[in-house]
Amino acid sequence: MVITAENGCSAGFSVIAGALVIACGLAVSPASAQQIEPEADKILRSMADYVAGLKTFTVNYDADSEVVDTEGQKLQYSASGSVAIERPGKMHVSRKGTFVDAELTFDGKTISFYGKKANVYGQLESPGPTIDEAVEEVRAGTGFDASGADLFAADPYAVLTEDATKGVHVGTGLVGGVECDHLAFRNPRVDWQIWVQKGEQPLPLKYVITTKWVTGAPQYAVRLSDWNVAPQIDQAQFTFTAPEGATKLEQISTDEIGELSAEGVQ
Repeated sequence: MVITAENGCSAGFSVIAGALVIACGLAVSPASAQQIEPEADKILRSMADYVAGLKTFTVNYDADSEVVDTEGQKLQYSASGSVAIERPGKMHVSRKGTFVDAELTFDGKTISFYGKKANVYGQLESPGPTIDEAVEEVRAGTGFDASGADLFAADPYAVLTEDATKGVHVGTGLVGGVECDHLAFRNPRVDWQIWVQKGEQPLPLKYVITTKWVTGAPQYAVRLSDWNVAPQIDQAQFTFTAPEGATKLEQISTDEIGELSAEGVQ
């Protein structure tokens, strides 16, 4: 999951999914074989099965998220961070940029958002012990759409292909010097592309989502690097303890540019 933190002058923070964020909602209807080229389907299934089969993993990311302002100007916000996951129900995400320094933690029960600059945090209780359920609670409770979270779902293939109308194998490309299969898919709402590492570890290295029916067709793009598929993770990463003097925020909601924000009473 991708997280964007507060401006240091205010008691608030926002979480952009990106990266990354980090998990995704459950999907119910994979695309039919007729809509997706066999080669694209095979590569996507291989990637999804491989990532879903990882009990633990860590990965770093660089994310770019575009928004279109009221005058029609497209703006891009960039940040970097890391993701640590232990299936089925533990995760930690960090994100840092010019005005960003934030973390998201899920321990199997409580989802905690922490903005370091203003020393503020907000929490939601998950309806269940899995990462998918936690992300669904974030979406239901705040209206936030985690843009890149589908890559880390329990069933990435079902989520990625939900409502797909087309899927093609574009060809071969390089991401960070690594040879990848380049796939492109469409559904009624967005076009999306994914670059999957060739070889025995079909990991996603780049993911781009283009929103078709918003003026300016803003994109969300994330590059994933330094995958560790057998890490020794410190369990303390999955536990959130409010730092001394931290203010607990009363509300978490989606702001005017689609970010997940939490505002406290001053």
